[in-house]
Amino acid sequence: MTSWRPLLVALDIDGTLLKWVEGSGTTHEEIAPAVRDAVRRALDAGTQVVLASGRSAHGMTRIADLLGLHDEESERLWIVASNGAVVFRYPPLEVVHEETFDARAAVEAVLRHHPDALVAVEERGVGYRVNRHFPDGELSGEMKVTTVDDIVSGPVSRVIIRDPNATADDFVELGRKLGLHGTNYVVGWTAWLDLAPVGVSKASGLQYVADELGIAATDTLAIGDGRNDIEMLQWAHRGVAMGQSVEAVHEAADAVTASVYDDGVAVELAQWFPNGTGPGTPA
Repeated sequence: MTSWRPLLVALDIDGTLLKWVEGSGTTHEEIAPAVRDAVRRALDAGTQVVLASGRSAHGMTRIADLLGLHDEESERLWIVASNGAVVFRYPPLEVVHEETFDARAAVEAVLRHHPDALVAVEERGVGYRVNRHFPDGELSGEMKVTTVDDIVSGPVSRVIIRDPNATADDFVELGRKLGLHGTNYVVGWTAWLDLAPVGVSKASGLQYVADELGIAATDTLAIGDGRNDIEMLQWAHRGVAMGQSVEAVHEAADAVTASVYDDGVAVELAQWFPNGTGPGTPA
């Protein structure tokens, strides 16, 4: 075992901490005991644990609560939301950094190919503004139905485009075809496209947090399962893909752990924070 131990652990949520509900596009909102215990050992060892997700800010606080990441004596958490476009402290929820962009041209380009697609942007603290309702469970909070023109009328931190009648491969090919100049884009497990400002990713959000904490990427372990985790896995000293990830994620990672269904986060963290790890315990 190497003497290296991460000072910062960055964790994706859906498909990493939470198990997918087969065929529904949603996840079980519960943390496996083995995963929670492993995260607790990392915290007890003095390591910073940062959640990094494509979710909006208000969709992440409950997961922090389920993990027990904070108590009355600890400093407020750092959390990276919206694929790096939003960084906030919690509790209470306070946005401390946000990147925005003009998404109109990119959204119009995608809708020319998928005219029936669903479009959403975050309405902070409430939910999302959408052109039509998304399938149940796919967005957290309320959905306020409005027009696409209204949705992209001003700067936004992230746009979600979802076509239930298409596939992830359709969106991967569309992204390559369009180029989507002026934006970053990430395709999810289904035909789910996240648009963000150029240069913004979970890695850029984590770099902001690491700078604030005085921690280097070389002291960081990151674990994730999706295409939106690739930059994060490459940025960290040790980037670990979940076992069920697609091949592109495996290729970007330094290692592959067990699947989310076999508590892969707990398997990986046990290498650095074995049972008995805590204050005063040697590595």
